[in-house]
Amino acid sequence: MQQFDYDEVLDLLLAKDDRYPRAAYHFVREGLDYTQHKMSKMSGAKEPRHVSGQELTDGMRRFALETYGPMAKMLLNEWGIHGTTDFGEIVFNLVENNLLAKTDKDTREDFTGGFDFDEAFTAPYQPLAKPKKKSAKPPKAKRSK
Repeated sequence: MQQFDYDEVLDLLLAKDDRYPRAAYHFVREGLDYTQHKMSKMSGAKEPRHVSGQELTDGMRRFALETYGPMAKMLLNEWGIHGTTDFGEIVFNLVENNLLAKTDKDTREDFTGGFDFDEAFTAPYQPLAKPKKKSAKPPKAKRSK
């Protein structure tokens, strides 16, 4: 088996498709590792298993929130990632360049409609609405004329 340097292959990939910067590819790779580790831990498996596009999308959401907190959406957007379909584009670029593997069931469509970026990355950091204070005074009774 021939050894390859991940970054050298990534250089070739970036030369062909510059929609996403190197940092986006590293984020997706780290998000995959994070997701596989979490899923293995939950199932008690010793070895990482293949994850579906939906599982990976959710794992990358969690990874971004844990790693970058309120800055997650801004960083992802800076890297050209504006929705879950961008995760799929990056994953399939890695697959097509033999940096990731896929099964026959895996498709780009697995990454469509995953979640809304504003809901996932902005809403958790918005202040909660304060409940309206109830007046301590009882309402005035209407006088009859």
